[in-house]
Amino acid sequence: MFKREVNKKGRLEIGGADAVELAEQFGTPLYVYDENYLRFMMRVYRDTLDREYDGNGLVLYASKAFSCMGIYALANSEGLGADVVSGGELYTALKAGFPAEKIMMHGNNKLKEELALAVEHNVGWVVVDSLWEADMLDGLSEQAGKVQNILLRINPGVEAHTHSFVQTATPDSKFGFSVADGSAMETAKKLLEKKHLCLKGFHCHIGSQIFEKHSFVLAAEKCFEFLSAFKKETGFEASVLNLGGGYGIHYTKDDPNMSFSDYADYFTALIDAVKYECEKRSLKRPFLCIEPGRSIVGEAGITLYTVGSIKEIKGIKKYLAVDGGMFESPRYCLYGSKYEAMLANRANEEPTEYVSVAGKCCESGDLIGEGFNLPKAKSGDILAVFSTGAYHYSMASNYNRNLVPPVIIVKDGKADYLVKPQTYDDLIRNDALPASLK
Repeated sequence: MFKREVNKKGRLEIGGADAVELAEQFGTPLYVYDENYLRFMMRVYRDTLDREYDGNGLVLYASKAFSCMGIYALANSEGLGADVVSGGELYTALKAGFPAEKIMMHGNNKLKEELALAVEHNVGWVVVDSLWEADMLDGLSEQAGKVQNILLRINPGVEAHTHSFVQTATPDSKFGFSVADGSAMETAKKLLEKKHLCLKGFHCHIGSQIFEKHSFVLAAEKCFEFLSAFKKETGFEASVLNLGGGYGIHYTKDDPNMSFSDYADYFTALIDAVKYECEKRSLKRPFLCIEPGRSIVGEAGITLYTVGSIKEIKGIKKYLAVDGGMFESPRYCLYGSKYEAMLANRANEEPTEYVSVAGKCCESGDLIGEGFNLPKAKSGDILAVFSTGAYHYSMASNYNRNLVPPVIIVKDGKADYLVKPQTYDDLIRNDALPASLK
């Protein structure tokens, strides 16, 4: 869906700015986000909820996809809530001025200090993923003289057609409690007995990078089967239901090229399923939450690199080496994730060869990807890799003591930092020399 605009100079543009000029101004490697795209995607979900469900719910930006103070501020300005999965994400959101009552906290092994931070700041909901965690949260809430709202994460057993690493509702998932084996029912009953926890409802997330509407609809049906059975057995009726996220984005020609209206249709299909199930089972419509992350930021972001050395192994492979690598683009190494790319400074030129793009790390597996179809590249060309807005900066590291690249946001041709560049001083800031080595 990202429009690959090319200006009169034959260069790629993002957010109305010349990509080559951005590389010259901010350096490479460089993460770049289109602000208008981010806002449009947030509004797609928010407006669909308002139109199709009378606004009785909250779109929670799943910030594990990309977390920094600026993105929380932007989500807040668009009326979204936030889904956080760690103390660090929660702290960042709070520092950005994000309203705590619109934050939902996840995680399958939350630390005591993370839960304490959530209770201290009156986070809207904590999604419970174990009884051990529930006991700890109950104790912290008692100490604070509070009652914490919670959801229970349940596993409906819906297997979406996606990469096995990002399926989260399979029977052997580390997340949630299985509906099929009765553990969800048993755990939910125990939570109702907690004096300083208030069970509001349930949470379900089936995975990521999913294009099948039916998977989301089936998950909703399974959740409502459980909600109905739980009400019959206990009298408790859920007032909140979070059906997660997982909407896919376009990475390569093998993926659907989704439009804004397509995402609205996906969400509408899910809402229709919720309304149908409520009527069918004589249940009140719950406060409905969803958690889009990748679909908001993924295609809004690109990464710019400068081509360095070029090596050709005759008859086998040609490598373009860039100034980034697995330290800032880990998904190919982790999952074999595929991308599309172009030479930003020669955007009108026809591709003539297939190449592998290598990073600068001292690892044979350090690749941005393989099979990129590009014009014959030269050292100094600017390579743009598309759809890198999700799970790139958030998964970046200082491997090989490389610096994590800066992040900029562009709107109507004007660019500014979301995350400033790391320096070598930043890199060693927490290093220490023990007395025995001085």
